[in-house]
Amino acid sequence: MSEDGKGPPREGSLDAPFRHPIAWRDDDYYDLEKVHAELQRQFDVCHTCRRCFNLCDSFPRLFDAIDESATGEVDSIGPKDHAHVAEACTLCDMCFLTKCPYVPPHPFDIDIPHLILRYRAARRRAGEREFVREQLGKTDRNGKLAKPVAGLANWATARKNTPLRGLLEAIAKIDAEAELPKYYSKTAADRLKGPLAPNPAGPAFGRRKVALYATCFVDYNAPDTAVAAAKVLAHQGCEVELVYPECCGMPELEAGNLGTVAAAAERVAKAFAPYIARGYDVVALTASCGLMMKFEWPLMLPDNPAVTTLSAATRDISEYVVELNRAEGLLPGLEPVAGGVTVHHACHARAQNMGAKSAEMLRLIPDTVVELVERCSGHGGTFGVMKETHPVANKVGRPAARQIAAKGAETLCSDCPLACKHLGQLLSAETSPDARAAPRQAHPIEIFAQAYGLT
Repeated sequence: MSEDGKGPPREGSLDAPFRHPIAWRDDDYYDLEKVHAELQRQFDVCHTCRRCFNLCDSFPRLFDAIDESATGEVDSIGPKDHAHVAEACTLCDMCFLTKCPYVPPHPFDIDIPHLILRYRAARRRAGEREFVREQLGKTDRNGKLAKPVAGLANWATARKNTPLRGLLEAIAKIDAEAELPKYYSKTAADRLKGPLAPNPAGPAFGRRKVALYATCFVDYNAPDTAVAAAKVLAHQGCEVELVYPECCGMPELEAGNLGTVAAAAERVAKAFAPYIARGYDVVALTASCGLMMKFEWPLMLPDNPAVTTLSAATRDISEYVVELNRAEGLLPGLEPVAGGVTVHHACHARAQNMGAKSAEMLRLIPDTVVELVERCSGHGGTFGVMKETHPVANKVGRPAARQIAAKGAETLCSDCPLACKHLGQLLSAETSPDARAAPRQAHPIEIFAQAYGLT
């Protein structure tokens, strides 16, 4: 039947997709036998469609396993093939959002990313855990440990430090060629301890208050992003305060540690509740964290009013600046960015279905060429740095790197800082004979702040 129950089945769906709540509290959710059965069911639909063949490495792995099996059908693959397919999934959500015609409300009810999430959670409960990946996912602990020895940590993990990176690869299976984030002795929270004075000449003065969610990456690894965002918003007259209770839990989500994610969501929502009650908007500084707060947390805790309220109050930083421009206007004074900008539209920004807000924001800068690339970087958090999967991350990211190289802009930015770093490395290694020819890399809000002369 059609989705309305009144006609024959439709090929695909024209209705808005939705997702079911994540039933992480139910024992059935972790039943591996049932999970494998559901993988077979959904993979059979994927096999008959194959629209997702070029999104990532998961679907080529699936289709190759089926094509090379005894029957050429899904009934000839099994748990080992499921594991091989799931390994390549970065939970980017692009198959669900941009390709699949069979997502809910279609009766086929296909949602591969959330099914892979369930698979990982079930395996984790069964005792199958990846120690190093889980330790890398403890971002707050790692950031706090690295902060007092940031210089030493950066020296030890630099790619040019080949002896130590070789040892790290041998012991921890972190690929020696993967560029790792740097740490800072002065975090974003250190640099923005007090609220910035709002510009009384700004169009938002007395009208807007913003609680910046620093995110773990920005706080420990990219504090300049937080400073740039705070200065841009304060320049427009917003009251701005940096708030960072803890990590959003995206690394734990990728590992299937759903109880830990839900607990973090409850604590962070509780921390932001007083700000929202006082009229603050919540602005996230990385796309993955915005996705978690707006979409994943409400699916995990649909009956938690604080989580629901936080979801409705949250914007990504570029989304917020565009909204600010439309509602209040922006101050003049933006200067052109020499050499142009290429914006990589990160998958977790695309998954929010809000449009290419970073490109839209940067196009407010006069006389500046802003190009857009909408291909996956391939990074996927720990996926992009582990020895086993780093080559796959490179394989997936090379088409995006080639598109960026073809644009010829002098600046590269992305809503995802890890994606930007990964693509920058690919540009140097894969498309440019001279590493110095690779574009500079920055967060979109940093470029916007520079255009205002604020940084």
